[in-house]
Amino acid sequence: MRVTVDEDKCCGAGQCVLIAPEVFDQREDDGIVMLLEHEPGEDRHVAVREAAAVCPGAAIEVSDKA
Repeated sequence: MRVTVDEDKCCGAGQCVLIAPEVFDQREDDGIVMLLEHEPGEDRHVAVREAAAVCPGAAIEVSDKA
């Protein structure tokens, strides 16, 4: 799995951090998403997919590693 985020789409809701705090964080100044792991371990795939699904700004993209 490969994860990318689009900071321009992020509205700072923080749902991703609540669901997968090992993979996502937020900037202190404006709450915009920060990606901590571009290729999370298999044990985190379900949480990352859930975070992408609930992101109100559709700022998280998940793809299979090529």
